[in-house]
Amino acid sequence: MLNTKTIKSILLNQQLTTEEEFESLKKQAKKNKQSLEDFLFGKKIITEESLYQLAAQKDNIPFVNLKEIPIRKDILFTLPEPLAQTHHTVCFDSTDNTIKIATLEPNDIQLQDFLQKTTDKKLEIYLTTPSALEEALKQYQKSLEAEFKDITKKDKDIPDESEFDGNKDLKELAEDLPVIRIVDTLLEYAIYENASDIHIEPLEKNVIVRYRIDGILRDVMTLPKSAQTGIIARIKILADLKLDEHRLPQDGRFKIENESYKVAFRVSFIPVYDGEKIVLRLLNESGQILGLEDLGFQKSALEIIKTNIKKPHGMLLVTGPTGSGKTTTLYTILNILNSPEVNIATVEDPIEYRMQRINQSQINPKINFTFAAGLRSLLRQDPDIIMVGEIRDLETAEIAIHAAMTGHLVLSTLHTNSAAATIPRLLDMGIAAFLVASTTNVIIAQRLVRKICQECITSYNLTPEIIKDLEGQFEMEKIIETLTKKDIVSDQHAALEKLLFYKGKGCKKCNNTGYKGRIGIYEVLEITEKISKLIMKKASVAELNQAAKEQNMLTMIEDGFIKAKNGITTIEEILRVSKQ
Repeated sequence: MLNTKTIKSILLNQQLTTEEEFESLKKQAKKNKQSLEDFLFGKKIITEESLYQLAAQKDNIPFVNLKEIPIRKDILFTLPEPLAQTHHTVCFDSTDNTIKIATLEPNDIQLQDFLQKTTDKKLEIYLTTPSALEEALKQYQKSLEAEFKDITKKDKDIPDESEFDGNKDLKELAEDLPVIRIVDTLLEYAIYENASDIHIEPLEKNVIVRYRIDGILRDVMTLPKSAQTGIIARIKILADLKLDEHRLPQDGRFKIENESYKVAFRVSFIPVYDGEKIVLRLLNESGQILGLEDLGFQKSALEIIKTNIKKPHGMLLVTGPTGSGKTTTLYTILNILNSPEVNIATVEDPIEYRMQRINQSQINPKINFTFAAGLRSLLRQDPDIIMVGEIRDLETAEIAIHAAMTGHLVLSTLHTNSAAATIPRLLDMGIAAFLVASTTNVIIAQRLVRKICQECITSYNLTPEIIKDLEGQFEMEKIIETLTKKDIVSDQHAALEKLLFYKGKGCKKCNNTGYKGRIGIYEVLEITEKISKLIMKKASVAELNQAAKEQNMLTMIEDGFIKAKNGITTIEEILRVSKQ
């Protein structure tokens, strides 16, 4: 938020760089497509807090670190959230005569005039850091549950579902201001929390709202039963569904878009004993597609994938349970392959991310537009690369394999527990072994594990109980051998209890969970000549796994232990996902 001239002046005064070095840093930041501030913080030339403290001294205004100050709700809401977001300012303290504001824009006269007029108080202006301000702005969202209680207390006259007759009353209720506010804040809160799903579950006496954050469901709030009918009607209107249909499941979608985000919501209604349960899947359409390196692939696995996606034909399969990040992996690969020289077409259910220059089709079983029908039609569209959302049946599998044989690169997903288990699954579907052996290039199996919060990470040694549990589930000697080969452990014979592992203690940044974000653990099986011969012989999963290990394939568990030993995830997470 500071201009280049100010940053330069601070760095030169503090003798942290010379003029020549500064110009070089500026060019590097531009080349990396980063702001100058972020680049300097990343290179550890200066910390964010030091830079802003020095900027405050330079402008002769006080500095405040908002991260250490709890803000009362009534003071925070002196400035409405939209203004706080737009003007990068929050009110954090107040007396009878003064109000203290923390800002990134101390010269914003327009906002300061507004605050003085509305509060009739003298302003005390403090400079803060962008990250501290961001945390303070999140407090608007954290006070939502209290707001929900206020809204529903004031509107006890919201009628029960049994009192309605027909669409008209329901539509009027859905357009009632408190109901709109409840639903809007519920959706916005989920976006700010980076939730992947919202579950709205009716119980006998109330309604539970849960968010899935980093793969784990978490209770967020409890609403009174009286709010249920209005919420259901409001979400049905947003998703263009039938308001008076309560007995049958319904599916729909809608979008929320503003300057900060563009999020698509997939909506599913299903009748349950106490009403209708709603699940909304959030798909961030403005989210940047990551590179393969960012997804967490090890170097050897990356090389195999990069080699195989350069092949003009054949099949690349990604496998794992629902919610294991398969689609993200496929989109990342598509993003690498996406160029003006190739025609890429997909058939998906649903289209989760919109990608420029890629022809994406949404299946619709109601009109018989299935994966198989869509794939058959795509082959008449002169494609070079095809992505099939999922191979669910023999017909789709046959068309995909024949497309891979006839000069197309085919990407798809399957639900199996490991890379090697994918081969017998295809054979069980009824695909000839020679076709699987000749068309499959590479199989990626994956799970998602939560990452340790880097703000509260701490090291520890394993307890005898955990070691006993690990030795009961995994071949720990082989895992330690792998860690030694990868130079992660120096002594292959080191005792497990002496090895350092990591976990998060829990802090405000991670909501006291110890985790922030997710990363993949993978096994990448390349179909070499040796594996092809085993497929032709219809070898078992154990035999295929043994051959894969002989050609140095890292298993998912080994990849997980590498990430746990490097402080990326925890042993508990490896244990959790290995049971899937």
